[in-house]
Amino acid sequence: MQLITVAGPPSAGKTSVILNIIKALQGDGVKTGVIKFDCLSTQDQKLYEKNNVLVKTGLSGNLCPDHFFVTNIQDCLEWGIKQNLDLLITESAGLCNRCSPHIRGVMAVCIIDNLSGVNTPRKIGPMLKLADIIVITKGDIVSQAEREVFAFRVKQANPGAVIVYVNGITGQGAQEVSRLFKTAAPWDSLGGCSLRFSMPAAVCSYCLGQTRVGVDFQMGNVRKMDLL
Repeated sequence: MQLITVAGPPSAGKTSVILNIIKALQGDGVKTGVIKFDCLSTQDQKLYEKNNVLVKTGLSGNLCPDHFFVTNIQDCLEWGIKQNLDLLITESAGLCNRCSPHIRGVMAVCIIDNLSGVNTPRKIGPMLKLADIIVITKGDIVSQAEREVFAFRVKQANPGAVIVYVNGITGQGAQEVSRLFKTAAPWDSLGGCSLRFSMPAAVCSYCLGQTRVGVDFQMGNVRKMDLL
């Protein structure tokens, strides 16, 4: 089964883009499913089900969604294989922009929108800088100059990625991305595979439930600012 990891900042239009890509894939007879990773809640499962897409949702709760992703992705792959899917898409919650949900050898996609500001590509970590495909949304509501500057900044952050514009409402551009998806490598197991970059690290007293403020309550992996 082919596997593709999709990530991006909140409200970039990930679900809308994925739905339009799946429609194009379904038109070519590709049986596609989705695993939706999020933190506290999501209504996206209803959107997928409404469009007859097989979907499962995983909520990380008080855990980092990336750590939740990497501890569950092998099980998700096995689930997709049991469902006889041709292609499985995982949609990750990119909340801190430092997220690293991409696996070596597995096609990686980052979805980012034109409204986030021209400096945003510099602020996003591995989920953009190490992606194979970068989908830019909402290009229809900014000027041509803004689109070109934004695309240039994206190219600076990730010179090797394929950049595609997709309209999440009309689906324009989704057919092109679906053709790229069909070139993804097949997988039967991810055992022994490696992430493209290490996960965000934080093992401190606050990770373990501490709520009190002050140096007396801070233990473990703590980083202090130099304010001198």
